[in-house]
Amino acid sequence: QVTLVESGGGLVQAGESLTLSCAASGHAFNSFAMGWFRRAPGKEREFVAAILWKAGATYYGDSVKGRFTISRDNNKNVAYLRMNNLEAGDTAIYYCAAPGPYSGTGYEPSREGEYIHWGQGTQVTVSS
Repeated sequence: QVTLVESGGGLVQAGESLTLSCAASGHAFNSFAMGWFRRAPGKEREFVAAILWKAGATYYGDSVKGRFTISRDNNKNVAYLRMNNLEAGDTAIYYCAAPGPYSGTGYEPSREGEYIHWGQGTQVTVSS
């Protein structure tokens, strides 16, 4: 059993920064990566960022590239999403997600089907 719990959401003004956390737990947790997705009201879920646990390689969606930074603490099984210069369009529920063990067939970070574990989400609201 794997559990992912997001935290750190809240209400901020446009231009401010916020950091989200995703804590993974469970004896079966052996995912090779962690991803962040978001869902705004009336819109489809969108890829935000992902990171490889071991190598630390990062991937970003076009809408957040240059403003958001993903990182991880391997010892604590925690992934972070640092969001700088927030905009009203960033308002959404943010979810962390993890795949299972690496299949060896490649990895497409933005594809939802890559992930089998999902958190419940944390709300981020940016006022303009």
